[in-house]
Amino acid sequence: MPVRLLLLCAAALAIPGLKAQTAPQETASQETAGRAEPAVALAGRVTDAAGIFSVGQEEALSRKLEKLERSTRHQMVVATVASLDGAEIGSFTTDLANQWGIGRKGHDDGVVLLVAPNEQLVRIAVGFGLESVLTDAYCQGVIDKKMIPHFRKGDLYGGVNAGVDALIERLD
Repeated sequence: MPVRLLLLCAAALAIPGLKAQTAPQETASQETAGRAEPAVALAGRVTDAAGIFSVGQEEALSRKLEKLERSTRHQMVVATVASLDGAEIGSFTTDLANQWGIGRKGHDDGVVLLVAPNEQLVRIAVGFGLESVLTDAYCQGVIDKKMIPHFRKGDLYGGVNAGVDALIERLD
């Protein structure tokens, strides 16, 4: 059974001046032979489908996420997508997390940090098992105070890295 994720951070805007997606739209999954296929294939702890990270940056993030999993058993992944293809970011992130099976079965302790640079959106989804630790308010603060300042400077990696560090600090 897939991990159920609670969506956090209702304001998903990464850069001021953009329009928020408020109405639910179709999901990013494609129905193939009666089963939903992930919009993006899981490539590891970091799935950079948008191609925004260098190899070294991706490796550095992966090492942090691996260390977190070893010490806490919580799974966190970072994903970037080239496009949401019209999907609402909350549904997209939750669908992806559930299809990938992020978090331990029975613990619902997965975390997905998703960046859609073309739409200039970011989302943090947290499994129900961690919602008391990574609250909506905390995750929104991570986006607003840690990530967005880097994004405004065009430093996508710096923003993601700062977000990951803040989430790991809270979970460790």
